[in-house]
Amino acid sequence: MTMTVTIKLFVSLFYLFVATAVAQQAQAQQQQDAGGAPMSAGKLRSKGEEAFISGQYDDALQHYRDAVELEPQNALNHYKLFRVHQRMRKYSDALKNLGRALELKPDSKDYRLQKVKLLKSLGQCEEALVVVQPLEGQDELTEQVKSCATDIAAAQQMIFKEEWQEAAHFLDRAMKHVEQASDLTFQRAQALYHLGDYYGAISDTGRVLKAHSQHLEAYELRGKAYFRLGDHETATNHYREGLKLDPEHKGCKAGHRFVKSIEKKKKRGDDAYDQGKNEDAIAHWWEAINIDQSHIAFFRPTLLKIVKAHTKLGQHDKAIEEAEKHVNNQETVEGLYALGGAQQGAEKYEEAVRTFQRAMEVAPDDQKQEAQQKAREAEVALKQSKEKNYYKILGIARQANSKEIKKAYREMALKWHPDKNTGDTKEEAEKMFQDISEAYEVLSSDDLRGKYDRGEAVFENQGGGGQQRHNPHQFFNQHFQQRGQQQQQRGGQRFHVKYG
Repeated sequence: MTMTVTIKLFVSLFYLFVATAVAQQAQAQQQQDAGGAPMSAGKLRSKGEEAFISGQYDDALQHYRDAVELEPQNALNHYKLFRVHQRMRKYSDALKNLGRALELKPDSKDYRLQKVKLLKSLGQCEEALVVVQPLEGQDELTEQVKSCATDIAAAQQMIFKEEWQEAAHFLDRAMKHVEQASDLTFQRAQALYHLGDYYGAISDTGRVLKAHSQHLEAYELRGKAYFRLGDHETATNHYREGLKLDPEHKGCKAGHRFVKSIEKKKKRGDDAYDQGKNEDAIAHWWEAINIDQSHIAFFRPTLLKIVKAHTKLGQHDKAIEEAEKHVNNQETVEGLYALGGAQQGAEKYEEAVRTFQRAMEVAPDDQKQEAQQKAREAEVALKQSKEKNYYKILGIARQANSKEIKKAYREMALKWHPDKNTGDTKEEAEKMFQDISEAYEVLSSDDLRGKYDRGEAVFENQGGGGQQRHNPHQFFNQHFQQRGQQQQQRGGQRFHVKYG
């Protein structure tokens, strides 16, 4: 067993030796000129310059590195490497090359000037201030570096004190002098996040990640910013990207878990609402909200869902209460629509008209037409509330769909059928039965319902109220007979009307 391992190790070392020899031979050939003689450092620099001008940066780097091997103490070779790395935006390598060139040739004004400019562009203005001192005739540059260093120092103080507005101010000033200062960009992103400028934080962390794709804190901060905007999916994606780089990163791990806990309860609420379980939906949504009540971007749209659920339950006063919370927190068109709808459900038509008129006032230009339409509908509802209100007769919301309208008609028609109501209630039942039939005739027809909702006459020669066009008893029997026939065709038992 030991001999087998030894043989395998020997074979591996042999192949490594061969590969190294081949690479050295290829490098030697590359360093030879057309006549077969090894290239000089000068010739390598010429080759490097040709590659640099033609944009073949990898080849240029190789030629200059070869030149460094031949002449490690020649500052020009290191300066050439600096130029290529700078063009490739590899600023850390560029600074290292330029620093070495200046060490070898400390009296070079050009190298010193280039280093000052590079340090300033990277936001390392304190160090740039030291390097620029020996230069003469660079007063303007020196003042820029001083200003940059002063602003950065002030910004660091403000960050330490968590005075984010001042920190952002000084960082803005400092960054007018820099180009690729990822550290300063990230610090500004932090300040903007704490100031509630989440879009600004996203923009700055995007720049950081473009320059440093493995910046874990940038992934975390960007995820937090998207979360605060209510974009939970994008926030989760950023946390996941960070966790790919470090599965145990505390910030990304905690952020990911936090978002998932809210989304889990939100989904339970959405599912319950879709199933018609409105009370359960409300409970789940409040559980999600209560995880972080400061999360306004989630709180506000979820509160509008809660308003709808209360309305569906007929809890109109509660719907108004929740809608008013939304409007009082921040007046928006969507919140005013929800409040107006809740007021209509509670039959507070005059208040609804005023609410929708307010929505018209605050609506942006692209929403004016919709707001005007809702205001007109509210005025029609107010007018109809003083006459015959078909929605109220059937006990349904104005937004009820055809299925809800049909269900309400069946329940109300059975409840108020004259054969089921005798004695003192018979006369009232006859009138209600007629109104119920008339309401269903109008609301079950798209054409008639449209006229009714617009406040137009539904029937010809219509006066103050509706004018029925059929016998309500025949309409009732026909309606339920059709239902029975449909059940019989499906193989089910025929439906029979039974009273009492």
